Amino acid sequence: MEITTKEVSNSWTKYDLTNDHGMKLSVLNYGGIITELLVPDQEGTLENVVLGYRNVEDYKKDPNYFGAIIGRVAGRIEGSSFTLKGQTYDLDANEGPNHLHGGANGFHQKIWDVTPFESENQIGLTLSLNVSKEEDEYPGNLDVTVTYTLTNENELVVDYQAESDETTVLTLTNHSYFNLSGNYKRTLHNHHLTFNSSRFVELDDKLIPTGKWLDVDDTPFDFREGKDLVEGMVTPHPQNKIAKDGFDHYFILEDGQVHVEEPTSGRTLDITTDQPGMVMYTSNNLDDSFLLAERSAEKYLGLCMETQSSPASLHHEGFPSIVLNGNEPYHKRTTFSFKTQ
Repeated sequence: MEITTKEVSNSWTKYDLTNDHGMKLSVLNYGGIITELLVPDQEGTLENVVLGYRNVEDYKKDPNYFGAIIGRVAGRIEGSSFTLKGQTYDLDANEGPNHLHGGANGFHQKIWDVTPFESENQIGLTLSLNVSKEEDEYPGNLDVTVTYTLTNENELVVDYQAESDETTVLTLTNHSYFNLSGNYKRTLHNHHLTFNSSRFVELDDKLIPTGKWLDVDDTPFDFREGKDLVEGMVTPHPQNKIAKDGFDHYFILEDGQVHVEEPTSGRTLDITTDQPGMVMYTSNNLDDSFLLAERSAEKYLGLCMETQSSPASLHHEGFPSIVLNGNEPYHKRTTFSFKTQ
């Protein structure tokens, strides 16, 4: 197992982690961004399975949030404001009138302190950040630690830990775009997904939750028996249309498991999480104006599975809460396990 470092841009450092089987994880201290993840296919060929830019400078002010740690709050906060314990907080409006992914000064724009580590059968990085309430307009001063662990079982384990000195709101995630075809050879159309979710959040035309849960029964949103993603890209369902012919929706995960297959490469990805749900996004806004490591981008080239709670809980009842009490530890884990079939 090996960890190497390289200065790539002013105060930016890239960390390359390689396990004993050649699986390789590359991470920037800027935004904690995962820029590359090399995983073997059924023939043993190592190829990249996450979208990343060819030019590292393109990660600055990246509108796609490729591979980044997202916080304080992943997702959209309606009207860029919320009320907590009787006090209203006004946040940066960085997507029209709404607040997206922690705002323009979110964790994806921060330089993180990084400490590499190695133990038996695993290596990793501990990324830490201290955020003051004056910095991002959220209540409370926050200490955050995100740990990336690469194992010899070809797993990437992401641990999120945090603590605030006063009651605040928090839900962290990673915004990697997966494509199991390898080096972006194919779009997502034949990626086959299975996960146990009986309901998802209805969105308005600004992609803001309406406060209503919809049943997946007899819709393209039913993945309980497994289906190809293309079935949600060529459908008249109004919720797919709102998302520009795809998915950009929060699903409750009833057992914390997601299974993804790409039959041509034979790669599979199993996600295990203790988060209550995930936002599934099929890169409906990508186009060829973005130059990636292997090629120009295009619509449906990457799949985000953002495990998290729901910021809709700030304005609606019945959603997984994102309130974190003062001096209460926050700890969430999501594991990405790669195999072949």
